[in-house]
Order: sequence, then C-alpha cells, then structure tokens
Amino acid sequence: MHIVLKNSALTVVIFLLLTSCTAKKAYIFSYFIGNGEDGLHLAYSEDGYHWTNLSEESFLTPVLSNDKLMRDPCIIIGGDGRFHMVWTVSWTENGIGYASSDDLIHWSEQQFIPVMAHEGKVRNCWAPEITYDKVNDEYMIYWASTITGRFNDKNQASEDDYNHRIYYVTTKDFNTFSETRLLYDQEFNAIDASIVFHKGKYIMFIKDETLSPVQKNIRIAYADKLTGPYSKASDPITGLYWAEGPTSVRVNGAWLVYFDKYKEGRFGAIRSKDLKNWEDISDQITVPDCIRHGSILEVSPEIIENIKKNVK
Repeated sequence: MHIVLKNSALTVVIFLLLTSCTAKKAYIFSYFIGNGEDGLHLAYSEDGYHWTNLSEESFLTPVLSNDKLMRDPCIIIGGDGRFHMVWTVSWTENGIGYASSDDLIHWSEQQFIPVMAHEGKVRNCWAPEITYDKVNDEYMIYWASTITGRFNDKNQASEDDYNHRIYYVTTKDFNTFSETRLLYDQEFNAIDASIVFHKGKYIMFIKDETLSPVQKNIRIAYADKLTGPYSKASDPITGLYWAEGPTSVRVNGAWLVYFDKYKEGRFGAIRSKDLKNWEDISDQITVPDCIRHGSILEVSPEIIENIKKNVK
C-alpha cells in the first residue's frame, strides 16, 4: 500500500514510527539444564543482555540414543525460513540429533545423523552446531570428536585422554550428507566451535580444551569460506577461569559472547567492538537459573509472542 500525505511533518513522524516498529529486534537463547535429560529449553531477550525463560517445561523431549539426551542445542533459521536444530544425543554415540520447526513449538520427528559411523574408534560426537551457507544454499553441521589412536600428543589431552578435533558434513536436504571431513586442527585440543558470518569473513569462536598446562578458554579463528581453511587461533578472549560453549550475538554494533563458566556453575559474557579488545560484562547480564551450553538466534518479535500465547 502506498499512502501520500500532504503534511510533511506528519509524514516524517509516521515514517519514524514505522521504522521503529520494523527495526525492533528480539533474541532466542536455546539451552539445556542438568544433563540434558528433559530436552530443549528456550529463553528470550529484547536487548541481548537480559533473558527470561519462555516456559518451565521443555519444548522438545529427547528420544534418540540409549542416553536420550538433548545437550548443546544449536538452532538457526535456514534458507527455507524454517528453524533447524542439532544437538548432542549421548556421551558416547557416533552421531548427533536433528529436528526442524516452523515456530519453535511444533517439531519434526527427531533424526539421528550417524556422522562418524565410518570411524570404528570414535569415542564421541559433542557440541554440534549448524550454519547456513548462502553461497552454496546448503548447511554445514560441525562438531567435536575424539578418535582413539589419532592425535595422540599427551600434552594436548584433556580429562580421560580426550583429544578433540572439529569435523563437519554438508547437506542441502538433511537426507543426504557429504563425506565427513576434518574442519579444524591447529595442533590443540579443540571443542565447542561456533561460526558466524560477518563482513565477508567467517568467524569461529572455539574452545581450547587443553588440560596441562591448563587452557580451558575461548579463542577466535577466521576463514574466507565456511568450510575453511581457518586461521590459527587467537590468544584467549576469556579470562583466568574455565569457559566453554561460546555463542555470539551482535547488539548495537558490539559483539557479545556468552559462555558457560561451568566450574563456577554460572554463565559469563564478554563484549567487544572489534573482536580484539574485550571487556567482561558478566555482571551486566541475567539468564535463567541452571542454564547450560546453547546458542543465541535473532528472531522477529512475532515468533516470541506466538510462543507466549501458545505455551504455558
């Protein structure tokens, strides 16, 4: 509809009001509690700093694997406009979980993707994430695995001799998948990769899981293509505490990176305008009790309002 107004001042006021309405942002934080037994939890925020859970109950109950867990849920909006989610289904499985939704309330049948079934000595598939590749109109799913007999440097190992690297597959339809490939190996024990695209670069937030000498911190790597190659990791961007599960969001031109201070049983956050100089803003955020590793997604306010109307 095109409306012509004779009063120029009124035109400006209406334009500003419409712009304000259309520019309003909202955010969803997908996460788990406990060990992930009860499934997907969601919180929302209007400013990116203060979060409120959308229900005391979970939005999706896990059914995959003997463990039936839903840890580390990562949700994105795909090229088809649907929500796509991946998660950790078990401590020891050779695959991950996948489901999709139009509204974050009603979900497709849960699907087990055996991304490491070809590796007979794989010990785990942890903390999967998913990123939509607009260039190739496909999705990249990536996760951390330890394969017994590979990457054996004891100086890189973490607890129980885990020595993770990041692997990936690509898919266009979540029915057929590429061969599994190594995504990130910079000669350290890496887990919890989270990739975002910004100004022509792919930015990977990643945890150095090395136990001795202790690292347990978050770093950054960069690439020109989603599938890499990625640069060597930066110096740590988190402080002298154990951090894991980074997820990032852009708010008012600044980067906010949330993470689990799992030794302290609470969440932390840091902020930067240039991805180089970081300040700790943990005392400026509020998150739901018991929140664990998840992901942040920008959504329309209507998505959140629909959840509020239809979920207890």
